[in-house]
Amino acid sequence: MELDGKLLVAMPGMGDPRFAKSVILVCAHSAEGAMGLIVNRPSPDLNFRNLLEQLKIPRAPLGRDIRVHVGGPVERGRGFVLHSRDYAGGPTTMKVGDDYGMTATLDILEALARGEGPAQAILALGYSGWGPGQLETEIKANGWLIAEASEGLVFSQDDAGKWAGALRGMGIDPLTLSAAAGRA
Repeated sequence: MELDGKLLVAMPGMGDPRFAKSVILVCAHSAEGAMGLIVNRPSPDLNFRNLLEQLKIPRAPLGRDIRVHVGGPVERGRGFVLHSRDYAGGPTTMKVGDDYGMTATLDILEALARGEGPAQAILALGYSGWGPGQLETEIKANGWLIAEASEGLVFSQDDAGKWAGALRGMGIDPLTLSAAAGRA
């Protein structure tokens, strides 16, 4: 099962409250485990301007503001910029599926502060991680649905609507989902 560049959409019965109604873009998936970024949970206490100030990165008058998200519970002090593929960050940029890139170095923050960089981007602090076989087990246990990751949804300003939007994109009415798993 190839999950790079796909969305994980939390089912209503998700047992871990840190992931309730989460939408996660899977950035890397292999036999060694998986890594992804929550794309619908804005940071409650940090914005991009404040982050640039903390990092002592000057912001140009035309500098861009991007949204800061909580990417997951692992390494919450580490930042990852998920962005459109139009940014050529060289060897520091990891390809995520066919449509996205992820850069975790200061050069992308500096480019955004200058008003340059990718057309679309969000900054995630921390990430979501799974050990070998763990994500597959959670999917089989009805914890996650797998969806295509459209740029319109991933980079939407409507973080609160992304979970229901991802489900509707799969042809599922969120009101019809049950928290109970079944076997046919």
